Amino acid sequence: MYDVAIVGAGPGGLTACVYAARKQLRVILITMDIGGQTVMSAEVENYPGFSYITGAELAEKFHQQAAHFPLTMRLGTLVKMLEKTSEGFRLVTTDGEIVETRTVIVATGKQPRKLDVSGEERLIGRGVSYCAICDAPLFQGRSVIVVGAGNSGVEAALDLSRIAKEVTVVEIAERSRADEILLQQAEGADSLVFLYDTQIVELHGENRLESVTLENVSTGERTERPVEGVFVEIGMIPNTGWLGGFLKLNEWGEVIVDCMAQTSEPGVFAAGDVTDGPYKQIIIAAGEGAKGALSAYSHLLQRGLAEHVRGW
Repeated sequence: MYDVAIVGAGPGGLTACVYAARKQLRVILITMDIGGQTVMSAEVENYPGFSYITGAELAEKFHQQAAHFPLTMRLGTLVKMLEKTSEGFRLVTTDGEIVETRTVIVATGKQPRKLDVSGEERLIGRGVSYCAICDAPLFQGRSVIVVGAGNSGVEAALDLSRIAKEVTVVEIAERSRADEILLQQAEGADSLVFLYDTQIVELHGENRLESVTLENVSTGERTERPVEGVFVEIGMIPNTGWLGGFLKLNEWGEVIVDCMAQTSEPGVFAAGDVTDGPYKQIIIAAGEGAKGALSAYSHLLQRGLAEHVRGW
């Protein structure tokens, strides 16, 4: 029986590990991988204590600090079910392990939203990518498309413009929603162009991406364009499908939490991008992870479980 099970190892989950372990709780961390969306950030310049650090480096620092404490880590697996028991909660992982715990912290983050068009699934990893930071070096000197002209899309396009032959940003809306400073930088990139009022409706190629069909959403006119890479930057989807209605979610599928990181189920807390909290930032996810761990500790104390927590 664990005192707290933390699901997910982004900034929220790893910070929760540190705070829970420092309270001498029996902690288990369950996650497919380490770092979450942080590893997708090439440059982090707004995390206190670091004028500049890569996302991968920052995620590794989170990991090293958490691993310094005596906690159990289950890497390379997901939680597929969460249910209530007489003593707390039961989690079942995709590799069949059953975990009993008194409290849970959900920190599963989000995943990239897909285009949902013909050819997309077949060409993932064969020209279709959801992480420009990860895959940009593979497209040096090639023609690529970035789908989405929000902040993440323009940032990806700017990164790609330094190495790709040509970068086209395709946006279904009539204008970009990106910050003005990013758009000013984009104006200075010779290899970068924007196509508004446009969407991709089909991806072509068998073993590799060869071309895309573009559609003007106002006129319906379609054209086929040769291209070797498509980077999808159209938002994120909360990783809450595994909860199976166990917790209350908002209309976007995010876990609803209060100011104490408490969810609709007493004893289950949530932190980071998976929640309905505003401003999806690394520092905010980390802060919510700390809050979730402290709230879990208070929950145990208030229910007379202190003797189980610290041997009192």
